[in-house]
Parts: sequence; structure tokens; C-alpha cells
Amino acid sequence: MQRAESQRKFRGKNKAPKWTKPDDGIVSVMVLPLAVTDPADLDRLEKLFGSMWSIKRAVQRDARAKVDAYWAAKHERDEQGAKAVRQRLGLSREDLERCAYAHLENSGHLKHHASKALAMHMADAVWNGVQRHLFPDTTGKRFGRPKVGRWHDFTRIPGRARSHTTERKWETFRLVGTLHGHAMAYTDGGQHTLTQPRRMPVPTAPAGTVPTGKTTASGKPGMRKATWWDHAGSLAVVFAGGPDSNRGDLVLPVRVPQGPGQWARVEHFLANPGRWHKVDLVRRRKASAPGGWVYEAHLMILGPGYASPAVREMREQAAQLDRVGGVDGNVSNLSVASLPASLDPTDGAPASMEITLTDEEKARLEREAKRRRGRARALERSRRSTNAPQYGLSERQAKRAQRRADAGLTPKAVTVPGGARAARSDGMPKQAFRRDRLSVNYRELRARQAETAASAAENRRRRARTVARQIIAAHGPVLVVEDCDIRTWYRLWGKRLSQTTPGMLIAALDRECRAAGGRLVRASTWSTALSQHCLCGERVTKSLRDREHKCIACGLVGKRDLVSAALAAFVHFRDVDDPKTAYLDTIASQHAQIAFGEGLEEALRESTTPCQNTPRGAGRVAVPRQRGTSAHRTAERRDQATPDETRPVRDHAGAPGPRHGCNPQLTLW
Repeated sequence: MQRAESQRKFRGKNKAPKWTKPDDGIVSVMVLPLAVTDPADLDRLEKLFGSMWSIKRAVQRDARAKVDAYWAAKHERDEQGAKAVRQRLGLSREDLERCAYAHLENSGHLKHHASKALAMHMADAVWNGVQRHLFPDTTGKRFGRPKVGRWHDFTRIPGRARSHTTERKWETFRLVGTLHGHAMAYTDGGQHTLTQPRRMPVPTAPAGTVPTGKTTASGKPGMRKATWWDHAGSLAVVFAGGPDSNRGDLVLPVRVPQGPGQWARVEHFLANPGRWHKVDLVRRRKASAPGGWVYEAHLMILGPGYASPAVREMREQAAQLDRVGGVDGNVSNLSVASLPASLDPTDGAPASMEITLTDEEKARLEREAKRRRGRARALERSRRSTNAPQYGLSERQAKRAQRRADAGLTPKAVTVPGGARAARSDGMPKQAFRRDRLSVNYRELRARQAETAASAAENRRRRARTVARQIIAAHGPVLVVEDCDIRTWYRLWGKRLSQTTPGMLIAALDRECRAAGGRLVRASTWSTALSQHCLCGERVTKSLRDREHKCIACGLVGKRDLVSAALAAFVHFRDVDDPKTAYLDTIASQHAQIAFGEGLEEALRESTTPCQNTPRGAGRVAVPRQRGTSAHRTAERRDQATPDETRPVRDHAGAPGPRHGCNPQLTLW
């Protein structure tokens, strides 16, 4: 009698209702520094990151080989379809997860540090990049071929979200403890202010038994063994380790922010443990820290982020402003102009604002650039001295060596050669840069450089948020901006834009407008041409070097950027989500010019809103570097011509269409 073959069993359909995130799926993240001072814990964290990096690199290589095979099988895709080829090659999320499981099982040492859940989520992160390469987005754009990352760029280990339907189910990194217990532990029971030492003690796991709340068959209260779920003391992140790990739980104490005004934000994120959703383990470069890294826990909570009472009040007041405005983004400044939505002078006066760099900010940026150049030179000297055979002598060093040889002197050893790198006939270096030996000083200096760059980026983001809040507080949350391609600006001005960050300012303004109940709408430059028109409807042709607007029809004289921002307030849309449907309503702009008169002309000549980012004499614009001397952009015209404004491609801005409300006699296309 033959034994029946065992068939694979599948779990049936879930009968419970599907869990969804509350608050329309809004989530927010709080950064919690980890106080890791024990050398054993530091060693275990380094091995954990090393193991997850090995798994990610292996999955990335597998995905890269599968993608290459997929694009090479052109005839098979044409005959059987792309989906069949992907199934044959294993190009799916589940197949990459199986690849990660196989790498974890086949390597004997990785199971001591990593777990199967971490490997699965690392494979999901790799699949996200592969998916963006295989399938185009709504605009038809595909991302490039997936690459294998670098060790120093690997900074995040994604955790697994906790279950909100099953109790005590948090499989990877879990946050244990309570905010009240943390405060009691570091205030001596509430006797003094919160003081967290540099070396924070590691919480111990609860011991003994705890009641379950149920009774047994004999009538006795049910008991169970205490676990980390019963810990109500100070906050900590716990990782149970891999399946073959025998080192116990990895417990990392959490240091909550304790600066001025931080406690309300801490309570918003940590007071309710039911909102905790997921924890990611992140490392950040810091040269002064042991090992060169500091570790953080990024806690995701269910719900919106924290906003201070002052910010909430400002947003509520901005939502009540019945104004329409426009924004003109430039290379080195941001101009904003707004008017009452009713276009009635009794409801308010026109307002304008110019955002530029102050003298203090310019001086600080120059100091940072000087330090950055000094670090780059120090890094280059260190690399050259450590890998001297890969570089030749400079012209000056070669002449000195020749003079010593002619004089009969012994050759002098050159510790830092200043010549070109040894290369082949086609210009490629004989030895790749990744093969160079790097000194300890080089690695430390590179870590300090990365740390400084991260601090500067955070400073730019903070400035963008502050400027965006100032704009909506004065002009309201309903604004229109030209749909410009900032990548074109980078091709013209390069790194100069990293000082003013116009793209970051506009992105921050978009978020603040949405937070205040409004919206920042983008209008096509092709169908509106705001910089080439006047409020009266006349077309005033200007090149990029013309920074002043002069209309011969109505006599309006003002700053070019402020006039463009004022015209953006009169842009309407047939479809708000499509920038190509934007058109300029010149009838409304003519009415506003007549109704507001002198007030509007004064607002277009100078900024009417006092702002700390608007020093005296603002309005200068950066220009590309050219041969010869160039005049300041505050002048009417330059002696040398500058590149004209870039015209976006048709796929980006759209072709010109009918412009409702325009007089065809005044506007010539």
C-alpha cells in the first residue's frame, strides 16, 4: 500500500477584518539616540551591521544578475510576455526574500547575528529599487540599473512593524519601557529635573511571574513568566538576536531629548505606547565616537508629527487669510507677492517679500567652504602619501630632482608626490581608487567631513522650514509657483545653488501650505511666460540679464521677480493637478492694477514685509561664471550677455494652448 504523497498546506483566507492605519495612514518618525557605551554591545552592533550588509550585498548582486538576464531575453519577452520571463528568472519580492533566506542559511556565521525577519525586510528594500527600474512611474520614467552599494553608505537596518491585532508580537527591534518610568528613573522619583548621564545603565529584564488575569481549572489565578512586555522602567531598544545566537538579548538604552522646550514633543511621541509602530536601527558617522559611528533608533508612530503651539496658531491664522499669491523662485532669491482674493482694496493691501542670504549667512557659508576645501586638500595629501607609487612627480618636483642629479647629489625621497596618477594609454588609472590603502588619519578626517556635511544639510532644512512659515504667515497658504526644472539651473550655476537651495525652499513651502489647509500649485512656464508679461497684458520681452521690469504701455516699473510673482497670483487652471492647463488671466490683473494703483506699484518696487532674511540692497542674482568682468545683477543691464532663461521641454511644461482672459492684440506668441 503506497503512502499518499504529502501536499503542501496553505493557510486559508483571514476571516478577521483587515487592519488599516488610523488617521488616513499618516505616520511620523522620531529620532531616539542610543546610549551605547559598553564595548561588548558596540562589538555586537558592528557585527550586526556587518552581517546585514553582507546579506544586502548578496541580494543586490543576485537582483542585478537577474535584471541583466531579463533585459537580455528580448525575444522571449516578445513571445511569452514580460511576466513569464520575470517568473522564470525569479524577479519578484518573494523570490528575493527566498534568496536572502538562502544566503542566511548557507552562511554559518550570519545566523549568529541576524534573524530571518531582518533578512526578509532587507530583501524588500532591495526589491523597491529593482521595482523602480523594471516598471515606469506615472510619467513613464524608469530608474537606472540597480547597483551594489558601498559599506559607508549602509546606515539603516529596517525593522519589522509590530502587530496591532495580536498582543505581544514585535519580532525584530522593539521599544520597551514607558515614558513615565523613564522620567522616574532619571529624576529620582520626580525630585529634580531630568538628568541623563553619559553612561546610562542597561535595564534588566523582568524576572519572576506575573498574573495573566485569568483563572485556572482549579480556581487559582493564572500566572506566566515575566517578559520584556512587562518592563515599565526606563526606555530601551531590545533585539533578541539571530536563531543561533547564544549571547542573549541586545539591550540598548534610549536617551530622550531633554533640551529646552523638548518635553512636549517627547510626550507627543512616547506617552502612548499603543501608537508605536516600528523601529529602525540607524547609524551615523561621528569621528569622536568609539568606532566612528553613533547609533539611533528611528521610531515610527501612527499619527501626525509634533507641531508646537506657536506653529499651530500661526497655521490657523494663515488659513484665515483670504489672499492669493505667487512665488517666483530664482537662483539666489525667492520673491513672493500676494493680494486679497476679492481684489478689493478695502480687504487689504498688496504685500511682497524677498528671501535672500544675509551678510552673516554669506560669511558663514564662505567660512564653511574654506574649511571644506582645506579638508579636501588634506584628504588628497593623505591619499598621495599613503599610495606614493601610484602618483608621479609634479613639474616642480621633477625639476628639483633633475637639479640634484646634475649636481651629483643623492636623490631625495618625495613623500607626497604632486603629479598625475599613473594611468594607461586610454587615461584609466592603473590601480582603481578603491584599491588604495587608507590611513587611520584619512578615515577619521573623512568621517569628520561626512559629519559636517550632515550638519550643514540639517541647517539648510531648518532654514527652509523657517522661511516657509514666514511666507505663509504673511501671504496665506494659497500660492502659485512656476513649474521650473531646477536641474537646468544646476547645469548653469552648479554648486552655487547649494547655498540658497531654491528647490528645498519650494518643497518646504509646499508642505507648509498643505499643513495650513492650502496648496502650492505649479504652473507651466510655457503657457504663462510670467517673466515676459506685464500686469496690463502687454508682452515685455526680457532676457535673463534684465532684472528690472519696464512696461512702455502702462509705465509700470518694478523688480522683475516681484512682477512675475504678482502675475502668478492671476494664473488659473482648467485642471489644478496638470501644470500644462495653466493660463494667465490678464483681465483680472488689469483690474487689480487699476484698483490698487500706487500701493501695488510700491509693492513691486520694494519688499513690504519685514524679514530677517531680507537685508538692505537685496535682490542680487547669481550668474554663471564667464570670461571678463560682470556687473552686479542689481544694475539694469550687463555688458556681457548671460544665458537666456531655459525653456523646458514639451514633455515637462506642455505646449502652448488657449490662454483665456488674454487680449490677442497685446500678447504675441
